[in-house]
Amino acid sequence: MSVPSIIFFSVFVLPLVAFLIWLMRQDKRKGITGIIVVVVLVVAGIVYTYLTREQANKQKMEQSGTAVPHVDSTK
Repeated sequence: MSVPSIIFFSVFVLPLVAFLIWLMRQDKRKGITGIIVVVVLVVAGIVYTYLTREQANKQKMEQSGTAVPHVDSTK
């Protein structure tokens, strides 16, 4: 593992897992709150990944000199 990966896991992943375990133990409805939190985080991660990928693709096309294709919605 590289140093950035270790930093990421120690700063973000381990506290999140500890928080989710604590949250699920506190929840009297069999962990439904923890499941909701996980679903929200997964959806946010997917949206963020999609948006940053689109932005990176646009920048890459602009740097290479290729015109960004324009879709005509009037047809």
